[in-house]
Amino acid sequence: MTPSRAPAWWRRAQHAVEARLPLPLTHVVPVVHRETDAVVRRRRRVVAGVSLLGTGLLGMSLSSRPGSKQFYATTAAVAVTWTAGGIASGPLHLGWIESRDRNLRRPVVTPVLTGVGAFAFFYGCALVARRLPVLDRAIGSVLAFAEEGHGPLVVATTLANGLGEEVFFRGAMYSALDPDRAALMSTGVYTLATVSTRNPALVLAAGVMGTLFAFQRRASGGLQAPVLTHLTWSTLMVRYLPRLFRRAHA
Repeated sequence: MTPSRAPAWWRRAQHAVEARLPLPLTHVVPVVHRETDAVVRRRRRVVAGVSLLGTGLLGMSLSSRPGSKQFYATTAAVAVTWTAGGIASGPLHLGWIESRDRNLRRPVVTPVLTGVGAFAFFYGCALVARRLPVLDRAIGSVLAFAEEGHGPLVVATTLANGLGEEVFFRGAMYSALDPDRAALMSTGVYTLATVSTRNPALVLAAGVMGTLFAFQRRASGGLQAPVLTHLTWSTLMVRYLPRLFRRAHA
């Protein structure tokens, strides 16, 4: 006996879903944003100045006492610096995602799911890291800001900084660099900025996630994909990682 064919409605639904699946992250959307030399020069000046200011403020924010007024003030200043610097540098773009049917759509579902997957990866890494004293102390010192701070304020500052980092590093800085090296160089600067926190766990996370965000920026040609991934990942990290380490230390 030959197996019965699937109903027509099922085949149509399956075809529609498959057609909307995104192409691999290595595929670059064929959308080019041309910029004048004057815009590029302005971007580079703004990026140079804001990079130094934002890095200094970032180091100050995580050197303050968790839950203190200084922490919230400096963290807010970091978010404002990244965001304002990115906007002041010149025009920014949301980007597109190309599906298998070759249609361009704004990236929404895929970057959110990518953020969930990134959180699952880091959660698994945390299960190992909490057994390594150096990383356990480094992660614990960061999570103290979530544990000892006011919940809604912690989430708000986390999301504000995530948005600001994408606007600046995957927006202004990425656009100011040579397109062939922008992904590598923007990730390098992003990771170096995190060195000011003197926390090895944050530096490692910046290197891994910065690479992912840069590839999303290169593939989509804009900010929307890395922003949604960053915000999803950050929300889950600040919500569930402290609980994991609390149980481990208990």
